[in-house]
Amino acid sequence: MGLNSILKIFLPKDKVFFQLFENVGENVVKMAIKLKEVVHEKDIDKRKLLIKEIEDLEHVNDDYTHRIFTELGRNFITPFDREDIHYLATALDDICDYIHAATKKINFYKVNPDHPTFHKFAELILKSCTEVGKAVAELRDMKNLRKITDAMVAINSAENQADDLLDISIDELFETEPDAKEVIKKKEIYQVLEIVTDKSEDAANVIESIIIKYA
Repeated sequence: MGLNSILKIFLPKDKVFFQLFENVGENVVKMAIKLKEVVHEKDIDKRKLLIKEIEDLEHVNDDYTHRIFTELGRNFITPFDREDIHYLATALDDICDYIHAATKKINFYKVNPDHPTFHKFAELILKSCTEVGKAVAELRDMKNLRKITDAMVAINSAENQADDLLDISIDELFETEPDAKEVIKKKEIYQVLEIVTDKSEDAANVIESIIIKYA
């Protein structure tokens, strides 16, 4: 075996991991955009089609996540800690899972999400997911640390706003919604939507750990 062949075995597959993470980051943003479309769509049939698109994107993300884990098992040397690769892939996958879960509940419970509370949650989720996507894209070379840290701040801010929105929205539900079943259904969806921002913050924390170690 030649020297070049030996070196290829031990060289880290940076491009493979970074490309997969960038694909996941882009997919996260696409799902957040679709979520915003769902909560603004008044037509039930059109809304169901959008929810199906979110389900398809969630399956795409599962494939990306599986490929990351496969590469993790295949490669001896990785661009950063194996644990961090696993944590980041899991956190990003969780974001997608909870966006999908929220839209499934909207569909299953037959809740009309065309309401300011749902709109605000969708805006905060899109903001946090967009910033996650930006931060993930910067991991390839870590040259623009300011861009990453700005994204971290924005993600934390969105998560804090979502926490406050959840408290206010649940209080409003109990005050204004006369149907107990509607209270239960909407409260559950609100909680799942808030978890999306929690998972975005989890991803941000992993990215922060990576840049502290390697930047």
